[in-house]
Amino acid sequence: MSFRLRVLGLLMLVALTATAATAWLTLRQANRQVQETVTAGRQEVSRITGELRAYGFAHGTWEGLSPTVTQLAQDTGQRIRVVTESDVLLADSDALAGRDPRALSSQPPVLVDPRPVLQLPEGQAPQTPTKLAATAIADYRAAVAYAACLTRAGAEVTAAADDFGVPRISTDRPPAQCEKPKPGANPPTSRDLDAVRSCGTERRFTDCLQRAFNEQTASVAPPRLEIRLGVQNESPPTLAAAPTVAVAAGVALAAILGALFLSRAVLRPVRAMTLAAKGLGEGDLGRRVPVSGRDEIAQLGGAFNRMADSIQAGEERQRRLTGDIAHELRTPLANLRGYLEALRDGVVEPTPELLASLHEEAMLQQRIVDDLQDLALAEAGTLTYHPAQVDLRELLETGRTAHHAQAESAGVALELEAPRPVFVTADPDRLRQVVGNLVGNALRATAAGGSVTLALIPRGELAVVEVRDTGKGIAAKDLPHLFDRFWRADASRGRATGGSGLGLSIARQIVTDHRGTIEVRSAVGAGTTFTIVLPTAPGGVASGGR
Repeated sequence: MSFRLRVLGLLMLVALTATAATAWLTLRQANRQVQETVTAGRQEVSRITGELRAYGFAHGTWEGLSPTVTQLAQDTGQRIRVVTESDVLLADSDALAGRDPRALSSQPPVLVDPRPVLQLPEGQAPQTPTKLAATAIADYRAAVAYAACLTRAGAEVTAAADDFGVPRISTDRPPAQCEKPKPGANPPTSRDLDAVRSCGTERRFTDCLQRAFNEQTASVAPPRLEIRLGVQNESPPTLAAAPTVAVAAGVALAAILGALFLSRAVLRPVRAMTLAAKGLGEGDLGRRVPVSGRDEIAQLGGAFNRMADSIQAGEERQRRLTGDIAHELRTPLANLRGYLEALRDGVVEPTPELLASLHEEAMLQQRIVDDLQDLALAEAGTLTYHPAQVDLRELLETGRTAHHAQAESAGVALELEAPRPVFVTADPDRLRQVVGNLVGNALRATAAGGSVTLALIPRGELAVVEVRDTGKGIAAKDLPHLFDRFWRADASRGRATGGSGLGLSIARQIVTDHRGTIEVRSAVGAGTTFTIVLPTAPGGVASGGR
């Protein structure tokens, strides 16, 4: 079975299963939630009673209540019937909506009392709350009368409870016929004072004051309301199954279409990658795949292109290496052949000097072959190393001794700066090979009277070896090519004076294999410094000299 069909089948199975399970769970939970919402209705009841009480508290009358009832019925979806305690109908949302009133539900009515609840100070003598309660009765009478007048005049009424819970009525444009009560203009009556004083002997003093307040304001306050909500035998709304099934089918269809699109989006770059890989295997190293986006497929395409670039670069390096080797060996081999043919034909006499020259030429070619073999083994990771604990100061001293004669004959001072021993774990022969290559290059680049310095610098857990010379230096444009195979900064320098052109490449690979780095800095006319950094062995830095 193809990848497309497997992906499509798997996604279809997942989509259908998930859709069916989601639809069943949604239907079940929605029905339960609807049942709970209809049975309780606590938030709607709280809102309705709260807004009706606020209306009576602010307006001092139930006149003009119908718009508020209509709006509440629309917002909550409830049927609202408002009557007074004496069964006087004030508003019915069904009648206000222009339809025949439906039978009321059997739920008991909710009582709404618009009169304020007194807020009296506690912990004081009974005389103080008594006077405050009497004053609150008088203030409430005046406030109710003023609010009712404003309501009948069509003014916008706002109310805010004062410190005792009594409404303070205000309006933007008070009509002339409504006189706003002034503070202290309506003192409590003797009946008010008698009513609140009788509470002085009551155990529940605060409840008694509230009861006296309600009795004394009953004639002016809006009557208490009985609010009936809901409709008799009203079945709770349930979630229709048809829309849920339609949505489930739509989700399943969308999942199938998405699977088709996904399989196409996945297979198109995979097909392109397959063709590119086939072309790459047939030798077309320039084949690449188009990459767009940042998803996993795009990352795979980018990785494939990078692999192809690496293969092409490796092929070019191999081709260039073959050409470099042929170039390096062609001339000396032609010379050897010419002299040998001349000796065979008797044109040239086999003098000891000629034989020595031919032998030296053969040894140079052997050195190139040996260097190539070392470099190939090092880059392949198969160059043999024999690690041991090496004292770098002793190793540099050995290198200085080995090149002392060459430096003396060239008139160059070869110096060592190593204040104390530093130990590393390395192959001593390979490190001597690296140091010898760097010192030999430095001596060849330094004129008579100059100096070459071998320096050992401990730096924490690192050992730094520097080979500094005061030679002619290397141009900045040549530094990036210094470690390339068969590259020489001085193109006029031959093998007899410049080596094989492989020494620095081998040195870099050996240092890298020892988990180190090698860098170079140079200035024309000032000299060159090669810096090798190696990790020290545990406890490899001595505290003092030997």
